[in-house]
Amino acid sequence: MMNKVASQNIPTISRPPRVGLAGCGYWGRNLVRVFHSLGALNKICDPSPEGRAAAQSLAPTVPVVDDFDALVRDAEIDAIVLATPSATHSEMAQRALASGKHVFIEKPMAVAVEQGERLLHAANQSQKVIMVGHILSYHPAITKLKELVDHGELGNILYINSHRLNFGKFRREENILWSFAPHDISTILMLLDESPEQVRSFGGEYIQKGIYDFTLTMLEFASGVKAHIFVSWLYPFKEQKLVVIGDKKMAVFDDRVTNKLVLYANTIEWHHRMAVAQKIDPEVVEFDSTEPLLLECLHFLQCIQNGSTPKTDGIEGLRVLEILAASEQSLKQNGAIVPIRERASGEKSKYFAHPSAVIDSEVQIGERTKIWHFSHILSKSKIGNDCIIGQNVMIGPEVTIGDNVKIQNNVSIYKGVTLESDVFCGPSMVFTNVVNPRSAVSRKHEFKPTHVARGATLGANCTIVAGVRVGRHAFVGAGSVVTKDIPDYALVVGNPARITGWMCQCGVKLAFLDSAGKCDHCSRVYRSRGNAIEEVC
Repeated sequence: MMNKVASQNIPTISRPPRVGLAGCGYWGRNLVRVFHSLGALNKICDPSPEGRAAAQSLAPTVPVVDDFDALVRDAEIDAIVLATPSATHSEMAQRALASGKHVFIEKPMAVAVEQGERLLHAANQSQKVIMVGHILSYHPAITKLKELVDHGELGNILYINSHRLNFGKFRREENILWSFAPHDISTILMLLDESPEQVRSFGGEYIQKGIYDFTLTMLEFASGVKAHIFVSWLYPFKEQKLVVIGDKKMAVFDDRVTNKLVLYANTIEWHHRMAVAQKIDPEVVEFDSTEPLLLECLHFLQCIQNGSTPKTDGIEGLRVLEILAASEQSLKQNGAIVPIRERASGEKSKYFAHPSAVIDSEVQIGERTKIWHFSHILSKSKIGNDCIIGQNVMIGPEVTIGDNVKIQNNVSIYKGVTLESDVFCGPSMVFTNVVNPRSAVSRKHEFKPTHVARGATLGANCTIVAGVRVGRHAFVGAGSVVTKDIPDYALVVGNPARITGWMCQCGVKLAFLDSAGKCDHCSRVYRSRGNAIEEVC
């Protein structure tokens, strides 16, 4: 069997987001080529004459500047791509996010864990996409390998061995671990769906003192899997190979050959209590061979358009950063074992929790959810996927929160409160759980249930008195006090809150003529029935 190689048809994307690209060095030029082919490249920045000349030759119709501020200040640019030296990533990405732009960062996302955490926080605050350029996650062969692992084709994974070797390019600003290993770490985390418990790393520094030219890093996982990553720029030839050993089959990904993904169904037989290897002819795995960088860049643009989370988002980038930092620490301690700090509840591979956050026992938290500084999730609470929990938030105990819920800073959600999916809680808004509290009288048995239905918005500093239901897609104005049930789509303001209009599902106020209303923004149509409205189409 041979690899199935498809002709490279450049995908089209209608009205792609407008991209400004910083850095036109070796890899930046590839990014210029691909984003330009997708019709997304709006402006290029590089401080060097050589870089600007290369950019102009690759994209003659795209303006080229020497000042990064020209990208940051440009109101026509939706997103900034950073292909600059690693040490500049954090500061430049912070500026891009602060200017309201989405960000694509080449690996590694930063050079310190604290910088990565600050970037995640900035992305959370600005509600912008942040994506890290771990390109192997978009390689069709690796995508196929992940599928084989997930479907049990290889059986139980025993260990993984990765080589990324070359002669040059020697760097002064970072060692080989930070230059080469992020790709392999990212791929191993994706294949296993878990983070290592501990790492050890050894290396050698021969060309420049303090800059490691090769490193051998060993990762140990709670599942029993061990992984070795060998990277070097002091090697006689180029090699990019990943070997995954399962108890049923073995897989080899070799990016330097035609048949890039091969399976080996070798077996072990026992004769006279001696293990005997039985070699089976290899099987070449088919996959569509579209350029990985093209798929990666297209994914970034689609995430911006759809508001979806990138496969290699900031949380994934931070996980890789934590492992790099632990490996660097082990290097400096002559190969000492360095534990990877725990997230909470053993869920470190699924969601992000800032180190200052407290997660109690028996808590369920969905994938890609982010929990920020000084927040506390109390026992038996359930939080869905893709939620954002801001600073100084308290949830629980026994609170249920749906998917894609955004809770801004300084909000407490007590027992008895339920938030359905897509609810927005503005900064410092307040829930209560009893209607007649007294410090000297315990009323825990009198907690009243409060229910906020899907898509509702609770404005900053508003108060929701215990025992009410806030309807689907309702909108509570800032500072309002809600004392009774709110119907679906209602806009309420004041103290006590009163209905002053109706809101579309997309968050735009509706204008009604007789009993019909149409949203000027999304064209949804509604009709009124007494003191309520319903969506028609």
